[in-house]
Amino acid sequence: MHSVGICGSDVHFWTEGVVGPFVVKAPMVLGHEGSGTVSELGEGVTHLKVGDRVAMEPGVPCRYCTACKGGRYNLCKDVKFCATPPTDGSLCRYYVHAADLCFKLPDNVSYEEGALLEPLSVAVHACRRSEVTIGSKVLICGAGPIGLVCLQVAKAMGAAQVVITDIDAKRLEFARHQMGADVTVLVTSRDGREVADQVVQVLGCNPDVTIECSGAETSIHAGIYATEPGGVLMIVGLGRPMATIPLLDAALKEVDIRGNLRYANDYPTALAMIASGQVNVKPLVSHRYSLEQALEAFEFAKKGEGIKVMIHCDKTKAL
Repeated sequence: MHSVGICGSDVHFWTEGVVGPFVVKAPMVLGHEGSGTVSELGEGVTHLKVGDRVAMEPGVPCRYCTACKGGRYNLCKDVKFCATPPTDGSLCRYYVHAADLCFKLPDNVSYEEGALLEPLSVAVHACRRSEVTIGSKVLICGAGPIGLVCLQVAKAMGAAQVVITDIDAKRLEFARHQMGADVTVLVTSRDGREVADQVVQVLGCNPDVTIECSGAETSIHAGIYATEPGGVLMIVGLGRPMATIPLLDAALKEVDIRGNLRYANDYPTALAMIASGQVNVKPLVSHRYSLEQALEAFEFAKKGEGIKVMIHCDKTKAL
């Protein structure tokens, strides 16, 4: 292993021992945003060789169920996902992983960018499912790492305008000056209608697509109120298990509310986007630590400061 990013789910497992239905019942290694160098090959592996630099798609499906055979292997009930109980993650020196889920990195793609393919693939999946296309007007709720990569992917897929919201002015400044947001909205109200009105005012119209990345109930409300009739509200952020939403408004506007679970067949697209320069994830890495400093790294990530915290497991190789 070389680079492993800290995700919000890692912090939740570490501090609370639970994320949604997944409960930590025994010691578990964290980390699922990873890249590294092939040090040994299993029998029959021909597309990789020792020394190859690879990014690892962290979920290994059963490959035999209806979801897997239908191409939606992210919905496999028997998927073994890094750092999701009871499966160990990849924050370690060496990690054994399925060869077909290891993607060789081109020379112009760094280990850190390889690790960031994981959140970027979430964004690719979300934008595909919400049908972002040329000319789309897109609202993104939440300027955390996932919201920021959704912003970049939406722009790469042809979105004409992208507005992003958050409660943190610094993150919005970063989104505009580093990630390419067209406009930003600082959320100061808990009234979804007020937030929606702000969005429509700065965007000049209702967004065709809203991608909700914060998990906040207010943002879900704002997404329903703001989205153009016939548009799509994509739920990416994970909030409380139960939420009260203005369902009648969504129904009468024919706003499609869609769910999003990780990714399926999206890693190659995410890798191509980085390799071609269509997206630039390098600015996302705000802090770096060694594996020996992992506890310090998690303590910092817990504070919610910075953007993406990256842990380097291999000191012998450059980024």
